[in-house]
Amino acid sequence: MLLVVLGLLVPLSTVVSPSAAAPPAERRAPGYTVRTLHFAVTVGPNDDQRCDVVGDLYLPRGASRRHRVPAILTTNGFGGSKDDQAGMGKAFARRGYAVLSYSGLGFGGSSCAITLDDRAHDGKAGRALVSYLGGARGIAFLDAAHTEPAPRLQAIRRDRRDHRGRRSRHDPRVGMIGGSYGGGAQFATAAVDPRVDTIVPMITWNDLSYSLAPNGTDQVAPGTVSTRTPGAAKLVWALGFSLLGMTGDLANQQPAPEVLPCPNFAGFVCPALVTAGLTGALRPAHVQALRSASVASYLRRIRVPVLLMQGQHDTLFNLNEAEATYRALQRQGTEVKMIWHSWGHSGGTVPGEIDLANPRPRQQYESGRVLRWFDRHLKGRKVGTGPEFAYFRDWVRYRGNARPAYATAARFPVGQQRRYRLSGDRALRTGAITEGRQSFLTPVAGLPTGLNEVDVLGSVVGSFSDGVTDLPGSYAAWTTPRLGRPTDVVGSPVVRVKVNAPTAALTEGVDAAGKLVLFVKVVDVAPDGTARMINAMETPVRVPDVDRPFTVRLPGIVHRFATGHRIRLMIGGGSINYRGGMVPTPVTIAAGPHQTLRLPVVR
Repeated sequence: MLLVVLGLLVPLSTVVSPSAAAPPAERRAPGYTVRTLHFAVTVGPNDDQRCDVVGDLYLPRGASRRHRVPAILTTNGFGGSKDDQAGMGKAFARRGYAVLSYSGLGFGGSSCAITLDDRAHDGKAGRALVSYLGGARGIAFLDAAHTEPAPRLQAIRRDRRDHRGRRSRHDPRVGMIGGSYGGGAQFATAAVDPRVDTIVPMITWNDLSYSLAPNGTDQVAPGTVSTRTPGAAKLVWALGFSLLGMTGDLANQQPAPEVLPCPNFAGFVCPALVTAGLTGALRPAHVQALRSASVASYLRRIRVPVLLMQGQHDTLFNLNEAEATYRALQRQGTEVKMIWHSWGHSGGTVPGEIDLANPRPRQQYESGRVLRWFDRHLKGRKVGTGPEFAYFRDWVRYRGNARPAYATAARFPVGQQRRYRLSGDRALRTGAITEGRQSFLTPVAGLPTGLNEVDVLGSVVGSFSDGVTDLPGSYAAWTTPRLGRPTDVVGSPVVRVKVNAPTAALTEGVDAAGKLVLFVKVVDVAPDGTARMINAMETPVRVPDVDRPFTVRLPGIVHRFATGHRIRLMIGGGSINYRGGMVPTPVTIAAGPHQTLRLPVVR
């Protein structure tokens, strides 16, 4: 465990982005000006916490009380600052938008604790900035002490009514954009402020309890990621966030008079992450606290148009989180469209998608979609906002703009379900089944049993071996024959299985940590026998009842299994990226007609 923590010291330097020195009060550039401001915001459930938020206002040349412009509000990802959004500010200011980029609470010079985008804190902070954009006085200052009031902003276009139909004196035409933590902030702000007109959340979460300790089964409702039974903790993420909380004051330019128990974080965060890292499971109170800071718990309050953008290379917030948000918004009639792009917390962009440091709408597919979305919903232009659903295909070659690599659909989900049965000869078959069984032993204390791809704070650094290498006797596997044609999978693989683990029933009644934990993954096997995980995606399963069949919903993928390759399903007892079950348990899985893998196949 100590080695894991020490190993985090280097990766953390890539996660934390200390804010650069504050720019001059106002800088002039072609087409816009930039001014750094401090905002006095009041947050908390009882509105009794005063915070200083620092931000940069990008204002197009010519914007004035007589020539008002719409606004865009944006904030940083976890560990970042307002400076990370400079590319966005410059690009949209040149295109006639005022942009206010701010450091979220606890980051980049902004005070108060990190509350994981809680509505009562980050949501209310965002609401205060919306009021400033709407012309309210007494919020913006030229200094951190809030003694020098900034000039009143009167250059932003106003709305007569908010999205509840009520009149407001300070209602700007404003949208929001940002990624990861900056995506969660949008949901939090829109939930408490109906003046927000549209949001564009990128690579963000639906339910933090799933993000940090997912369970692939026992969902509270179809199409959701929230589960009744807590999952297995992401080891490196949990420990990394704890360490980041302990160093966060210094990294985020704030005084650090304390070291313990959890400086810079809301009080529950570090205990929740440490407990999950040690036992593998979140406690019920921690699950509740994480969900309260998640859009899954207040989606009904999101009523403005939403453009969801989620990454296919993302082991922190996988595609299932965006799908859960998309489905819920659709059910309640909220306008929503969804893009699955190549990049995420576990991999960078490919050319022609989006460059957050330099968005170029004509040369980049996603940048173009974002600009048209804002032009439609903020400027009122009659422009198309693109298809209902689009997904990136890494097997399609293109030059320049990535548009040719994106497939589109008028609805989601896509494809047809193809069912494979678990055969006794260790094959995945679409037809007849043969009987047989496989057995393995889960490890002691949740130790890893494979040398597969390692997820270091979301950066997949490769594997310790060539391909997927799980220890003999630690897993069961079934493999298709060689494919006679390409098989394109878009969406979540689903496994239906019944296991035999009599000794697990003796400990599962104690608490969640005593339940059987398994790990499920779909693997691409090349003609030479090399097996590789798909974007490092696997899912832990804390089995709610070992005496009953259960359904496992794996993270969504967009993947082509090429001609001559084989599809393999693996169910094992350990993972290098998660804390598994505490008690070693013999597990047997029998073949049979009801033991199945289903894949959403578009070709």
